[in-house]
Amino acid sequence: MKLWVLAENTACQEDLVREHGLSLYIQFQGKTILFDMGQSDAFARNAGGLGLDLSAVDAAVISHGHYDHGGGLGTFLEINSAAPVYLSRYAFQPHFNGAGKDIGLDPRWADHPRVRLISGSVTLFPGLTLIPCPLLPGSEPDTSMTVREEGHLCREDFRHELYLEAEEDGQRILFTGCAHRGILRIGEYFRPDVLIGGFHLKDMADPNRLDSVCRGLQALPARYCTGHCTGGEAFLRLKSVLGSRLEPLSTGMELTL
Repeated sequence: MKLWVLAENTACQEDLVREHGLSLYIQFQGKTILFDMGQSDAFARNAGGLGLDLSAVDAAVISHGHYDHGGGLGTFLEINSAAPVYLSRYAFQPHFNGAGKDIGLDPRWADHPRVRLISGSVTLFPGLTLIPCPLLPGSEPDTSMTVREEGHLCREDFRHELYLEAEEDGQRILFTGCAHRGILRIGEYFRPDVLIGGFHLKDMADPNRLDSVCRGLQALPARYCTGHCTGGEAFLRLKSVLGSRLEPLSTGMELTL
């Protein structure tokens, strides 16, 4: 498996656009998958700069219903004329941050003929499975984010999160967009060999809680690649615990797994 980072908060090349968001271009056993699309057309401009062809993507995934992961959907649908785009059936619900700002997806794309709204696991290709968020008892995330359901604002449970699991050569790789359900809970549940994506630790103000997450991830036998919503301070704390088992994500990076 090879992957390129098309959008992330940082960039490792000056000629590439960085933005608060995430987009990964994945090549897996002869198939090309786009995992998330950032918040704008930056992922597409960066793909061009890296010599990657978005029109050749076989399938696309938007990991959850937030603008910084699916804001580029319209751009992708213009560039690519065939690939289905998979989202949770809950992804287009109105989502809001703690300050009440709308952070959801553009609802006009919900009825597009290539948009696939799923409620269960889907095998995209052999060895590549899209898995909805497991709502485990006692695993509700600590968050001030809300979602509108039947006209009322409710506390988020992030049932709109999807995870992409790849199995190749005895190795299991799990992709997460933001890990809003809790990166340690996700790691303990799936127990992958490699865990890639945003870990959403940037707002974790309690240092004791952050240390607990770091120790928990250290106890799991996994490698980690992260950026976006993980946060600089949290990344440094993770690095001090995980050492070479942790790698950063940055726009323009190429990884072989």
